[in-house]
Amino acid sequence: MCSGALLRHWRERRGLSQLALANLAGVSARHLSFVETGRSRPSRRMLLELGEHLDLPLRERNALLLAAGLAPAYPEHRLGDVPMAAVSDAIGRILMSHMPFPALVVDRHWTMIDANDAVTALIADCAPALIEPPLNVLRLTLHPRGLAQRIANLGQWRGHLLSRLRHQIAATGDPELMRLHAELEGYPGDGTAEADDGAALVVPLRLRVGDVELSLLSTTTLFGTPLDVTVSELAIEAFYPADDATARLLLGR
Repeated sequence: MCSGALLRHWRERRGLSQLALANLAGVSARHLSFVETGRSRPSRRMLLELGEHLDLPLRERNALLLAAGLAPAYPEHRLGDVPMAAVSDAIGRILMSHMPFPALVVDRHWTMIDANDAVTALIADCAPALIEPPLNVLRLTLHPRGLAQRIANLGQWRGHLLSRLRHQIAATGDPELMRLHAELEGYPGDGTAEADDGAALVVPLRLRVGDVELSLLSTTTLFGTPLDVTVSELAIEAFYPADDATARLLLGR
């Protein structure tokens, strides 16, 4: 796809008219129209400006530049690469410091990159095929041979995760996430979210572990101002006790 067609695709996906995007980026609607139809070649600066106003993921900003025959603006490293040492160290420290509460790191497709020992203990009795690398966290959670069999509020938690995934798809247009969503929707189980507790402010994960039930609140942490594609796509999913009983159990008190 040429850069103009790709730009039009994202503009329409974001629900913006040519005039609205042109005003945001400080260019004329006529010039933007010429760019989209291929009658005018955009500059590197213009594409980066448009990518910023379209709130494109860094990966898609690079794709827009490449489609115009320009070099990508953002590097992409593996976590084991030397430039990523500080990021890898920070992730390790966060996971360790969160013990004894569960915390894990996922990439843009919900593949688990790393996790602390609390997570390892919680998923130990899931089907071996689900916990072998590459481990997809959403698949592991909602699969009937995964955590789903132990989630007390499966309908509610399933609805929460699928809603998050739909928002991610809307933002990225990622076909792999679309396939994952279709797969997860096909799993057996209650397809509707359970009635919310009127007193609750967030959706808890209520997970049965042996004879006890843990109630956990989840948080998502992203790296601020990332300039690397890999870093921009990492998310740290951390869980905290939602009640005193769960805190005592996890703290061993």
